[in-house]
Amino acid sequence: MAFPSGDDASTDWWRSAVIYQIYPRSFADSDGDGVGDLPGITSRLDDLEHLGVDAVWLSPFYRSPQHDAGYDVADFCDVDPLFGTLEDFDAMATRAHDLGMRVIVDIVPNHSSSDHAWFQAALAAGPGSPERARYIFREGKGEGGELPPNDWRSVFGGPAWTRVVEPDGALGQWYLHLFDSSQPDLDWTREEVRADFDDILRFWLARGVDGFRVDVAHGLVKAPGLPDYTVEQRAAAAEGDPAAQSPHFAQEGVHEIWRRWHDVVAEFGPDRILVAEAWVQPLTRMAHWVRPDEMHQAFNFAYLMTAWDVAELREIIDDSLSSFGSVGAPSTWVLSNHDVVRHATRLALTAPNPQGHGLGPDSPGLPQVDHGIRRARAATLLMLALPGGAYLYQGEELGLPEALEIPGDARQDPTWARTQGERFGRDGCRVPIPWEADAPAYGFSPSGDSWLPQPADWAPFARDSQRGRESSTLELYRAALGLRKAHGLGTGDLTWVDAAEGVLALDNGDVRVVANVSGDDIPLADLSGEVLIASEELDGALPADTTVWLRRG
Repeated sequence: MAFPSGDDASTDWWRSAVIYQIYPRSFADSDGDGVGDLPGITSRLDDLEHLGVDAVWLSPFYRSPQHDAGYDVADFCDVDPLFGTLEDFDAMATRAHDLGMRVIVDIVPNHSSSDHAWFQAALAAGPGSPERARYIFREGKGEGGELPPNDWRSVFGGPAWTRVVEPDGALGQWYLHLFDSSQPDLDWTREEVRADFDDILRFWLARGVDGFRVDVAHGLVKAPGLPDYTVEQRAAAAEGDPAAQSPHFAQEGVHEIWRRWHDVVAEFGPDRILVAEAWVQPLTRMAHWVRPDEMHQAFNFAYLMTAWDVAELREIIDDSLSSFGSVGAPSTWVLSNHDVVRHATRLALTAPNPQGHGLGPDSPGLPQVDHGIRRARAATLLMLALPGGAYLYQGEELGLPEALEIPGDARQDPTWARTQGERFGRDGCRVPIPWEADAPAYGFSPSGDSWLPQPADWAPFARDSQRGRESSTLELYRAALGLRKAHGLGTGDLTWVDAAEGVLALDNGDVRVVANVSGDDIPLADLSGEVLIASEELDGALPADTTVWLRRG
């Protein structure tokens, strides 16, 4: 369908939208090779329309050697054969639009794959060439250039520089890669880089995409001169010292880029959007990414990382609404994604788990599955009652916990090898999701193959096991999304309500939300209003780890 763009409700759809993240390789496999693909996504879109989401967001599906799950892009304007073809993408987008769902795609502008034609030309052309100027090449330090140009560290560990062999066979310049060595950073001071990405955006917008989730949106621009970033500075930055700002993240120059992108997106209508993946603290600073002429939304990672605690939740909700609201942007809310431990496990942990590294074989305090899912259902019902946009990660509507029992030789995340088996990495949240309890690979693949092994006890989580079952997590999500829309919670206003210790209570429009995070049981007689939905069965009281929505007076 063609979405109308002449009224505020249509052009501002993103302010209250519920957007569902699809991790393509783990969503649905149509051809039996064990890896999800675009035709597989198309075949399952009816289920997402039934769930009630407003849009889908696809993680990368571009041509790539897949050294970093597709975030190492070798061609920004083509589909990797692993996932299908451009025609498959068009068919998927058309079907989504026909079902009333918009389509957002990932874009990865900080770096390309080392297999990209741009980088291969840079290697062949040699020092001082226009081809090399597209990336960040520098001479090394030391008598023979044998030391990296500075002390920057890769996000993935180790130096952020790799030395190349020049066309004449000699060791030569170094190139910057803030991530893997197969992901060389582009030089965004160069107009040709900016112009090329203008064209890449237009390519996908012309194919009907409704927006872009921008990977590493706090990156791209580096401090002039590429100064060292000492251990002491990094430690001070981790403690919140603004004077210890990273020389390669959250530089002011990125905002010029996003204003330019805003203009490009606007060429295709007022309802196309940009969403920032920006790991920036505090929230008052992250709000700079969503000023009116820059991006439309930014992921609220601070909310995602908040513990299941009344004081912490209330503080982060207040900070989010205030910070984003100060620039006229909606807050967003998210509990899970493809990089973190699923919240059906994470929220019940009793020990920390480093972001991106996940748990490990010796992690203390692993929760019982039922306890984690109960807490996740309560947290989700709280999140979906908040004004602004919300993001769901595939499988959370099934209550999927983190998959921990994956054999070491089957693990794919480099973190497992890099930590010598001390940390699982992100595989546990990326296991292909279950659709049918009794089908091969739980309906993920007709062959029964699965690029990561699925747990043997996942049949009760399968969508067909939950559909139509009133107490299931799937039906809880579907009912909550319907009520959220019917009561206008995404565009509402929040007012806090006094509550007992361990209880969070708020009003949003005609709905009162009470989340018993850790308090004593609350007799239902003490809660006024008709029960609209509850995360658990209410047997005369609202117990701990339970959230309820009530219709006010």
